[in-house]
Amino acid sequence: MKSLLAVVSSFLATRTSRSNLLALIKLLAFFFGLIAVFSICFHYLMEHEGRQHSWITGVYWTLTVMSTLGFGDITFHTDLGRLFSLVVLITGVVFLLMLLPFTFIEFFYAPWMKAQAQAQAPRELPPETRDHVLLTRYGAVTKHLIKLLKKHRHPYYILAPTLAEAMELRDQNLPVVLGELNDPETYRRLRIDQAAMVVTTRTDVINTNVTFTVRETAGKIPIVATATSESARDAMELAGATRVLCLDFMMGQALARRVIDRDASAHRIGNLEGLHIAEASAGGTTLVGRKIADTGLRGDSGVSVVGLWDHGHLKPAGPESEISANTILVLAGTREQIDRYNEQMACTEQDESRVVIVGSGRVGRATAKALDERKIEWKMIEKIPERVRDPSRAVIGDAAELDIIVQSGMRESSSVIITTHDDDLNIFLTILYRRLRPNLQIICRCTNELNVSTLHRAGADLVMSYASMGANSIFNELRDSHTLLLAEGVNIFPVPVPASLAGQTIGESAIRAKTGCTVIAVEVDGQRTINPAPTTTLTAGAKMLLVGTLDAEENFLKRFVRNSDKA
Repeated sequence: MKSLLAVVSSFLATRTSRSNLLALIKLLAFFFGLIAVFSICFHYLMEHEGRQHSWITGVYWTLTVMSTLGFGDITFHTDLGRLFSLVVLITGVVFLLMLLPFTFIEFFYAPWMKAQAQAQAPRELPPETRDHVLLTRYGAVTKHLIKLLKKHRHPYYILAPTLAEAMELRDQNLPVVLGELNDPETYRRLRIDQAAMVVTTRTDVINTNVTFTVRETAGKIPIVATATSESARDAMELAGATRVLCLDFMMGQALARRVIDRDASAHRIGNLEGLHIAEASAGGTTLVGRKIADTGLRGDSGVSVVGLWDHGHLKPAGPESEISANTILVLAGTREQIDRYNEQMACTEQDESRVVIVGSGRVGRATAKALDERKIEWKMIEKIPERVRDPSRAVIGDAAELDIIVQSGMRESSSVIITTHDDDLNIFLTILYRRLRPNLQIICRCTNELNVSTLHRAGADLVMSYASMGANSIFNELRDSHTLLLAEGVNIFPVPVPASLAGQTIGESAIRAKTGCTVIAVEVDGQRTINPAPTTTLTAGAKMLLVGTLDAEENFLKRFVRNSDKA
């Protein structure tokens, strides 16, 4: 009964529905009036033929003729009566078989079904809703973000501007609300003053409108928006966005940072609260063939090896880990320590690095710009000539054709960066390039996170996920933390020492064995110890920096933090 009332209320909520219902009532009144007139005429025409019938019989005859049933038990014998029968028959065909069904469906049934669907897609959240995240689109980035929100038990709702979109999301068992994106009343109904964040990932124009509308409604709520250009970012910031993510630019920067120079220098890929993270190729250095404990890196430069890249997978670095010619070291230390490492290891091989970029879209152009900042030579392959900005540094053609590959100089290049948004094409090119150059460093962009493992199997050394990068950046903004994304699904994140671990040493806690996370630094009273020894005691109030996958982070929170909260 409550559901029926909701449908009726939704149906009568608009002026159009009320007008349609009134038109249908008028049509039905006219139809019943015709029945009454025809019944009266039937009565008088039968008397003209010398026969008497009751008024009920007149109604009965009128309905059988108008509905084309025509039982034939009551008929006229005169031409006048038969002509009247034809008029009643034609009128019935028009009304009962054509006009009335069409009117009923168009003005009543279809709006009723629409109202029933709208009742299933709510336009308002309960008053007690709070600390929720509002999303304006369900796409690649927000799909990955929803996984993070679910893991960390953050409530969220997707705002759909059309009923069709709302029903599609509802069929996927997603929490959806229906409303106009640029209507302040929509956000009031969604308890915007009690929300934790608004995330808008639609087009630049819509994102700007959403940002302006939300900021007008709630002055302090964090708003994260995505932009595809510098001008769009400026507009969103002026509209009131807390953080604007140019994901194409961020992806290009991240891809370019992963290029390893042949001089074995360590290249910074991030800075987390003063702790610099860098990557360096071990090939051509004196480190090849030695165990980490025997390298003396920590004593000579102060840097610590916190991980080793092996075919796209980050492995924890232990004292007995052996370094090969293809090993990429993940280093942690201060800026000065990274500089000292470069003084020791740089220029071990004088050949100049060259990179081939496949695709000159926004990501490809951002990658080229980042490589210019690092003074690394590059050549670009592009199939569509209109996209090329610098023809002197581009090869026009299919990146899978051998002649184009040769013209690009890929045979002499140290790395290739595949930046197209087509994952299937990226997989195909990765397989091809790996077969042509087994020692080539292949760095690849991935749009759909489901294809990350496929690209690794195809031979990519590093894969950067568009969805993962965007989702991690948004989630970091929500948590007000500074998690550093090393690569797809691998993060460095800070956590306070849980009460359940206070007083234990790192070795006794068995954090790596139980969760998959590795402690790379411990900070006590502002004093940071990088790559602490297993005998380091974890004290209450201290902070740890951990490296691990998203699953490893979740395991750590489940095993230690939440148990500590329960205690």
